[in-house]
Amino acid sequence: MQTAELFDAARGLSDRIVALRRAIHAEPELGLQTPMTSAKVRQALAGLPLEWREGGATTGMVATLKGTAPASGQTRRVLLRGDMDALPMPEQTGLEFASTIEGRMHACGHDTHTAMLAGAAELLAARRSEFSGEIQFMFQPGEEGHHGARFMLEDGLIDPLPDAAFALHIMPNAPFGVVAGKPGPLMAAADQFDIRITGKGGHASMPHDTHDPVPAAAALVTALQTMVTRRFNAADAVIVTVTQLIAGTTHNVIPDTAELRGTMRSLSPRHRKQLHTLIRETAQGIAQANSVEAEVKITPGFPVTICDPRAVDLGRQAVHDTLGQHSWSDLPAPIMGAEDFAYLLEKVPGAMFFLGVAPEGDDWHSCCGIHSSRMHVDEAALPHGTAVLSACALRFLDQGFGGAAN
Repeated sequence: MQTAELFDAARGLSDRIVALRRAIHAEPELGLQTPMTSAKVRQALAGLPLEWREGGATTGMVATLKGTAPASGQTRRVLLRGDMDALPMPEQTGLEFASTIEGRMHACGHDTHTAMLAGAAELLAARRSEFSGEIQFMFQPGEEGHHGARFMLEDGLIDPLPDAAFALHIMPNAPFGVVAGKPGPLMAAADQFDIRITGKGGHASMPHDTHDPVPAAAALVTALQTMVTRRFNAADAVIVTVTQLIAGTTHNVIPDTAELRGTMRSLSPRHRKQLHTLIRETAQGIAQANSVEAEVKITPGFPVTICDPRAVDLGRQAVHDTLGQHSWSDLPAPIMGAEDFAYLLEKVPGAMFFLGVAPEGDDWHSCCGIHSSRMHVDEAALPHGTAVLSACALRFLDQGFGGAAN
């Protein structure tokens, strides 16, 4: 199926895509409940031949578009996903459509993801006579640590499962209009740890009468870093970062307890499991050596985001056909951030790609990245995303993961 004309069609929808993005940006919502955002999407797509599924633990929605072309063989089902939630942080962009809700901002680009996906739904609905099979448009809340994709799966909103799934994530510090991806691990698993060290406090001038938890906590910070460099192959990256160390109340009191908190990142299920075990063993060993006790709590986050090589090849070809070969870039290494699209990719083959949205002509290296209170997006790049999502869907429905119809 020819996809070169999709970019022109997407640019024809630019005003509608940008308007939806700005409306969502001005009223950011957090977590699993994004009713205003969901309503904006439904309004933008009103009148299209979509079948909607909603409900359950979230305000997530799945809209299904069925092609009307005669099927010449096997019919397929493909899913395109966009996330809808924002971050609990202030906005300092100065934009005329900046957040109107204090302490909330679309600093990760989910407003653009939703708008690009809505644009793809409109674009593909106008072409449903050109394909057979089904396209699922997944509008998902709760990506920012709330496991929204997992909840939508558990609620049966994506039942039956698609045969393939694709998603885009914008990057404000990447070249304008360039799409990047890689097979295999793309983003890391992210888990949290809380370690509570309990000893016996007392007067700071008489440490011999205490079981001081502070030296144990300090030793554990060092031991965790040594564990990473000495127990794991650097080619399969693992990160342990202690972000909080809490102990004591004043300068002359040894406390009873000390607490460490932080994050763990890993790029394989095997290393993720090993990391959990070693953190517990290391904490217990340090505690025993210091005559204190250690309690370790690990809170699982998102799994590793693993892209199917066939889906990455399909995306690369879709970008070449739609935007030109200059618009694709092979990502050289995984990104150690996490993404709950991983839950979909655990169940079906697919891929996520990154879309550069730095202002065209600017030095993209110096642009603010995601999760910055000053993050800007060049909205002229959004039709690129709509076109690529649409091209991935049409190519998969037509050819599957093969080079020809199958």
